[in-house]
Amino acid sequence: MIEVFTSPTPNGIKVPIALEELGLPYRIHRVDLSRGGAAVPELVAINPNAKIPAIIDRTQAGHAVPVFESGAILLHLAELKSGLLPEAGIARAATLSWLFLQVAGLGPNFGNAGFFLRNDPANSTAIQRFGDEAKRQMAVLDQQLSRHEWLNGQSFSIADIAHFAWVRMAHYAGLHLHDFSATSDWVARVAMRPAVQRAIARCDA
Repeated sequence: MIEVFTSPTPNGIKVPIALEELGLPYRIHRVDLSRGGAAVPELVAINPNAKIPAIIDRTQAGHAVPVFESGAILLHLAELKSGLLPEAGIARAATLSWLFLQVAGLGPNFGNAGFFLRNDPANSTAIQRFGDEAKRQMAVLDQQLSRHEWLNGQSFSIADIAHFAWVRMAHYAGLHLHDFSATSDWVARVAMRPAVQRAIARCDA
């Protein structure tokens, strides 16, 4: 069993999607973000940074393995069971490259763009800075997806999961998904996957 501390946010849905895709048993512990992660001792015990998602992997007898940060969790899960990370070669390298581009680039820029749009709309410098970078990241993604069905060029992977969780909420960053046709088609493909639908339903319940 894998214990998942999460919430129905872009970062929060990544882990349940991966778990559903891999068919690994898990239990969700909903974290009330209005209280702040630091107010949840069980979360802080796993992640000193007090952010979701975080997991405790109890699949190995006699061991409870804590993992935090969404990219690290996705990689950990993909190494527990095959299906979301190619074993070698160009496709594996591409998966890791796109995964880390999301956690270091697209995700933070989407988050910051959305934050300033909603909380400091008079701050035109910040809104333009993060909005432009979010748009540029989407253009990079769209270019890749105009050439390949999946981000690594071979198969659905943890890289697709990481990006989908944020890109489906493009409006949060002030972007319109229909402006990126290849990405829009890809979002529709991902959203139709039964495992993705199950994960979102469990997070929203």
